[in-house]
Amino acid sequence: MSGHSIRVPDLKAKKARGEKIAALTAYDATMARLLDRAGVDVILVGDSLGMVVLGYENTLAVTLDDMLHHTRAVVRGTERALVVVDMPFLTYQVSVEEAVRNAGRLLQEGGAAAVKLEGGRPVIDVVRRLVDVGIPVMGHLGLQPQSVRQTGYAKSATGRESADRLMEDAIALRDAGAFAVVLESIPDDVARMATQSIDVPTIGIGAGPECDGQILVSYDMLGLFDRFVPSFVHQYAQLSESIVDATRTYVDDVHAGRFPRTLAKT
Repeated sequence: MSGHSIRVPDLKAKKARGEKIAALTAYDATMARLLDRAGVDVILVGDSLGMVVLGYENTLAVTLDDMLHHTRAVVRGTERALVVVDMPFLTYQVSVEEAVRNAGRLLQEGGAAAVKLEGGRPVIDVVRRLVDVGIPVMGHLGLQPQSVRQTGYAKSATGRESADRLMEDAIALRDAGAFAVVLESIPDDVARMATQSIDVPTIGIGAGPECDGQILVSYDMLGLFDRFVPSFVHQYAQLSESIVDATRTYVDDVHAGRFPRTLAKT
Protein backbone atom coordinates (compact mmCIF):
# COMPACT_ATOMS: atom_id res chain seq x y z
CA MET A 1 0.00 0.00 0.00
CA SER A 2 1.44 3.34 -1.08
CA GLY A 3 1.97 5.95 1.62
CA HIS A 4 1.08 9.05 -0.37
CA SER A 5 -2.37 10.58 -0.62
CA ILE A 6 -4.29 9.49 -3.70
CA ARG A 7 -5.01 12.32 -6.13
CA VAL A 8 -7.37 12.63 -9.07
CA PRO A 9 -4.73 11.84 -11.78
CA ASP A 10 -3.73 8.67 -9.91
CA LEU A 11 -7.05 7.03 -10.83
CA LYS A 12 -6.50 7.46 -14.57
CA ALA A 13 -2.97 6.11 -14.11
CA LYS A 14 -4.40 3.07 -12.31
CA LYS A 15 -6.68 2.38 -15.28
CA ALA A 16 -3.77 2.71 -17.69
CA ARG A 17 -1.82 0.14 -15.63
CA GLY A 18 -4.81 -2.20 -15.39
CA GLU A 19 -5.09 -1.77 -11.60
CA LYS A 20 -8.57 -1.94 -10.09
CA ILE A 21 -9.95 0.89 -7.93
CA ALA A 22 -11.67 0.10 -4.61
CA ALA A 23 -14.20 2.68 -3.40
CA LEU A 24 -16.62 2.80 -0.47
CA THR A 25 -18.90 5.38 1.11
CA ALA A 26 -18.34 7.00 4.51
CA TYR A 27 -20.28 9.63 6.41
CA ASP A 28 -18.27 10.22 9.60
CA ALA A 29 -14.67 10.50 10.77
CA THR A 30 -14.49 7.15 12.58
CA MET A 31 -15.69 5.10 9.61
CA ALA A 32 -13.50 7.12 7.22
CA ARG A 33 -10.45 6.45 9.41
CA LEU A 34 -11.12 2.69 9.41
CA LEU A 35 -11.70 2.48 5.64
CA ASP A 36 -8.62 4.62 5.03
CA ARG A 37 -6.50 2.35 7.24
CA ALA A 38 -7.76 -0.65 5.24
CA GLY A 39 -6.38 0.86 2.03
CA VAL A 40 -9.53 1.95 0.18
CA ASP A 41 -8.64 4.18 -2.81
CA VAL A 42 -11.71 6.43 -2.92
CA ILE A 43 -14.08 7.43 -0.13
CA LEU A 44 -17.38 8.81 -1.39
CA VAL A 45 -19.43 10.97 0.95
CA GLY A 46 -22.58 9.70 -0.71
CA ASP A 47 -26.00 11.30 -0.61
CA SER A 48 -26.97 7.73 0.34
CA LEU A 49 -26.48 9.18 3.83
CA GLY A 50 -30.10 10.29 3.41
CA MET A 51 -31.23 6.68 3.82
CA VAL A 52 -28.51 4.98 5.89
CA VAL A 53 -27.71 7.82 8.31
CA LEU A 54 -30.59 10.31 8.29
CA GLY A 55 -33.45 7.83 7.87
CA TYR A 56 -35.11 9.29 4.78
CA GLU A 57 -36.89 7.18 2.19
CA ASN A 58 -34.55 8.31 -0.64
CA THR A 59 -31.78 10.81 -1.41
CA LEU A 60 -34.01 13.71 -2.47
CA ALA A 61 -34.28 15.31 1.00
CA VAL A 62 -30.50 15.60 1.47
CA THR A 63 -29.32 19.23 1.54
CA LEU A 64 -26.03 20.94 0.75
CA ASP A 65 -25.64 21.68 4.47
CA ASP A 66 -26.03 17.95 5.23
CA MET A 67 -23.30 17.13 2.71
CA LEU A 68 -20.98 19.85 4.02
CA HIS A 69 -21.41 18.65 7.61
CA HIS A 70 -20.63 15.02 6.78
CA THR A 71 -17.85 15.83 4.30
CA ARG A 72 -15.95 17.83 6.92
CA ALA A 73 -16.20 14.86 9.28
CA VAL A 74 -14.97 12.37 6.66
CA VAL A 75 -12.08 14.61 5.60
CA ARG A 76 -10.94 14.88 9.23
CA GLY A 77 -10.77 11.08 9.38
CA THR A 78 -8.98 10.53 6.05
CA GLU A 79 -5.26 10.66 5.37
CA ARG A 80 -4.73 8.70 2.16
CA ALA A 81 -7.93 8.04 0.19
CA LEU A 82 -9.36 10.46 -2.36
CA VAL A 83 -12.47 12.06 -0.84
CA VAL A 84 -15.28 12.65 -3.35
CA VAL A 85 -18.64 14.15 -2.36
CA ASP A 86 -22.06 13.82 -3.98
CA MET A 87 -23.72 17.05 -5.03
CA PRO A 88 -27.27 16.67 -3.69
CA PHE A 89 -30.49 17.07 -5.67
CA LEU A 90 -31.12 20.59 -7.04
CA THR A 91 -27.66 21.91 -6.15
CA TYR A 92 -26.42 21.67 -9.75
CA GLN A 93 -29.52 21.39 -11.95
CA VAL A 94 -30.85 24.97 -11.65
CA SER A 95 -27.99 26.89 -13.26
CA VAL A 96 -24.31 26.55 -14.07
CA GLU A 97 -23.49 29.50 -11.79
CA GLU A 98 -25.28 27.92 -8.83
CA ALA A 99 -23.57 24.59 -9.50
CA VAL A 100 -20.13 26.27 -9.44
CA ARG A 101 -20.95 28.06 -6.18
CA ASN A 102 -22.23 24.89 -4.49
CA ALA A 103 -19.43 22.64 -5.73
CA GLY A 104 -16.92 25.28 -4.69
CA ARG A 105 -18.31 25.23 -1.15
CA LEU A 106 -17.97 21.43 -0.98
CA LEU A 107 -14.25 21.79 -1.78
CA GLN A 108 -13.53 25.06 0.06
CA GLU A 109 -15.61 24.52 3.21
CA GLY A 110 -16.01 20.73 3.14
CA GLY A 111 -12.43 19.90 2.20
CA ALA A 112 -13.37 17.34 -0.49
CA ALA A 113 -11.02 16.69 -3.40
CA ALA A 114 -13.79 16.30 -6.01
CA VAL A 115 -17.55 16.28 -6.54
CA LYS A 116 -19.83 13.68 -8.12
CA LEU A 117 -23.03 14.49 -9.97
CA GLU A 118 -25.64 12.40 -11.72
CA GLY A 119 -26.55 12.55 -15.41
CA GLY A 120 -25.08 12.70 -18.89
CA ARG A 121 -25.62 15.27 -21.62
CA PRO A 122 -28.24 17.30 -19.68
CA VAL A 123 -25.51 18.29 -17.17
CA ILE A 124 -22.56 18.51 -19.58
CA ASP A 125 -22.41 22.32 -19.42
CA VAL A 126 -22.15 22.09 -15.64
CA VAL A 127 -19.39 19.45 -15.80
CA ARG A 128 -17.41 21.48 -18.34
CA ARG A 129 -17.66 24.69 -16.31
CA LEU A 130 -16.72 22.99 -13.02
CA VAL A 131 -13.66 21.43 -14.64
CA ASP A 132 -12.75 24.78 -16.24
CA VAL A 133 -12.65 26.49 -12.82
CA GLY A 134 -10.56 23.69 -11.29
CA ILE A 135 -13.19 21.52 -9.61
CA PRO A 136 -12.65 17.80 -10.43
CA VAL A 137 -15.87 16.01 -11.42
CA MET A 138 -16.85 12.35 -11.23
CA GLY A 139 -19.85 11.45 -13.41
CA HIS A 140 -22.65 9.00 -12.63
CA LEU A 141 -24.68 7.11 -15.27
CA GLY A 142 -27.16 4.25 -15.30
CA LEU A 143 -29.52 4.15 -12.34
CA GLN A 144 -29.62 7.67 -10.92
CA PRO A 145 -31.08 7.69 -7.40
CA GLN A 146 -31.93 11.41 -7.58
CA SER A 147 -34.30 10.59 -10.48
CA VAL A 148 -36.08 7.85 -8.51
CA ARG A 149 -39.43 9.65 -8.77
CA GLN A 150 -39.14 9.41 -12.55
CA THR A 151 -37.42 6.08 -13.10
CA GLY A 152 -37.73 4.01 -9.92
CA TYR A 153 -34.89 1.64 -8.98
CA ALA A 154 -35.04 -0.55 -12.07
CA LYS A 155 -31.92 -1.69 -13.90
CA SER A 156 -30.88 0.84 -16.54
CA ALA A 157 -29.60 0.64 -20.16
CA THR A 158 -31.23 -2.74 -20.74
CA GLY A 159 -32.37 -2.00 -24.32
CA ARG A 160 -30.32 -1.12 -27.40
CA GLU A 161 -31.47 2.50 -27.51
CA SER A 162 -30.87 3.21 -23.81
CA ALA A 163 -27.49 1.40 -23.95
CA ASP A 164 -26.44 3.59 -26.90
CA ARG A 165 -27.52 6.69 -24.97
CA LEU A 166 -25.43 5.64 -21.99
CA MET A 167 -22.37 5.11 -24.20
CA GLU A 168 -22.81 8.56 -25.74
CA ASP A 169 -23.23 10.09 -22.28
CA ALA A 170 -20.04 8.39 -21.03
CA ILE A 171 -18.06 9.78 -23.96
CA ALA A 172 -19.63 13.23 -23.47
CA LEU A 173 -18.66 13.22 -19.78
CA ARG A 174 -15.09 12.23 -20.65
CA ASP A 175 -14.93 14.97 -23.30
CA ALA A 176 -16.24 17.53 -20.79
CA GLY A 177 -13.38 16.64 -18.44
CA ALA A 178 -14.87 14.17 -15.94
CA PHE A 179 -12.03 12.17 -14.35
CA ALA A 180 -14.14 9.05 -13.69
CA VAL A 181 -17.68 7.75 -14.22
CA VAL A 182 -19.77 5.67 -11.85
CA LEU A 183 -21.94 3.09 -13.65
CA GLU A 184 -24.88 1.92 -11.54
CA SER A 185 -27.19 -1.05 -12.16
CA ILE A 186 -26.53 -1.63 -15.85
CA PRO A 187 -25.91 -4.88 -17.78
CA ASP A 188 -22.36 -6.25 -17.61
CA ASP A 189 -21.84 -6.03 -21.38
CA VAL A 190 -22.88 -2.36 -21.51
CA ALA A 191 -20.50 -1.59 -18.64
CA ARG A 192 -17.71 -3.41 -20.47
CA MET A 193 -18.29 -1.42 -23.67
CA ALA A 194 -18.41 1.86 -21.77
CA THR A 195 -15.21 0.96 -19.94
CA GLN A 196 -13.45 0.20 -23.22
CA SER A 197 -14.78 3.38 -24.88
CA ILE A 198 -13.29 5.95 -22.51
CA ASP A 199 -9.78 6.43 -21.14
CA VAL A 200 -10.96 7.51 -17.68
CA PRO A 201 -11.95 4.94 -15.04
CA THR A 202 -15.42 3.49 -14.74
CA ILE A 203 -16.47 2.56 -11.21
CA GLY A 204 -19.27 0.03 -11.07
CA ILE A 205 -22.03 -0.61 -8.60
CA GLY A 206 -24.20 -3.46 -9.81
CA ALA A 207 -22.50 -3.18 -13.22
CA GLY A 208 -20.46 -6.38 -13.37
CA PRO A 209 -16.78 -7.23 -13.00
CA GLU A 210 -15.26 -5.44 -15.98
CA CYS A 211 -15.43 -1.86 -14.74
CA ASP A 212 -12.13 -0.28 -13.71
CA GLY A 213 -13.24 -0.19 -10.10
CA GLN A 214 -16.09 -1.01 -7.73
CA ILE A 215 -18.01 0.97 -5.15
CA LEU A 216 -20.49 -0.11 -2.50
CA VAL A 217 -22.34 1.70 0.25
CA SER A 218 -20.25 0.77 3.28
CA TYR A 219 -23.34 0.20 5.43
CA ASP A 220 -24.50 -2.42 2.90
CA MET A 221 -21.07 -4.04 2.53
CA LEU A 222 -20.66 -4.29 6.32
CA GLY A 223 -24.22 -5.49 6.96
CA LEU A 224 -25.02 -2.39 9.04
CA PHE A 225 -28.06 -1.17 7.12
CA ASP A 226 -30.75 -3.76 7.79
CA ARG A 227 -33.76 -2.40 5.90
CA PHE A 228 -32.92 -3.27 2.28
CA VAL A 229 -29.92 -4.94 0.64
CA PRO A 230 -29.52 -4.55 -3.15
CA SER A 231 -29.06 -7.84 -5.01
CA PHE A 232 -25.55 -6.89 -6.21
CA VAL A 233 -24.19 -6.31 -2.69
CA HIS A 234 -21.89 -8.84 -1.08
CA GLN A 235 -22.05 -8.47 2.70
CA TYR A 236 -18.50 -8.95 3.98
CA ALA A 237 -19.76 -8.79 7.57
CA GLN A 238 -23.04 -8.82 9.51
CA LEU A 239 -22.30 -5.96 11.88
CA SER A 240 -25.95 -5.15 12.53
CA GLU A 241 -26.36 -8.55 14.23
CA SER A 242 -23.12 -8.09 16.20
CA ILE A 243 -24.26 -4.66 17.39
CA VAL A 244 -27.72 -5.89 18.40
CA ASP A 245 -26.21 -8.89 20.24
CA ALA A 246 -23.61 -6.77 22.07
CA THR A 247 -26.21 -4.16 23.01
CA ARG A 248 -28.65 -6.82 24.22
CA THR A 249 -25.91 -8.27 26.46
CA TYR A 250 -25.09 -4.80 27.81
CA VAL A 251 -28.77 -4.09 28.53
CA ASP A 252 -29.12 -7.45 30.32
CA ASP A 253 -25.97 -6.80 32.37
CA VAL A 254 -27.16 -3.34 33.42
CA HIS A 255 -30.63 -4.60 34.29
CA ALA A 256 -29.13 -7.48 36.32
CA GLY A 257 -26.62 -5.24 38.10
CA ARG A 258 -23.59 -7.06 36.59
CA PHE A 259 -22.25 -3.93 34.89
CA PRO A 260 -20.29 -2.07 36.12
CA ARG A 261 -19.97 -3.92 39.42
CA THR A 262 -18.51 -7.23 38.23
CA LEU A 263 -17.62 -6.60 34.59
CA ALA A 264 -15.87 -3.23 34.51
CA LYS A 265 -12.11 -3.28 33.89
CA THR A 266 -10.11 -2.85 37.07
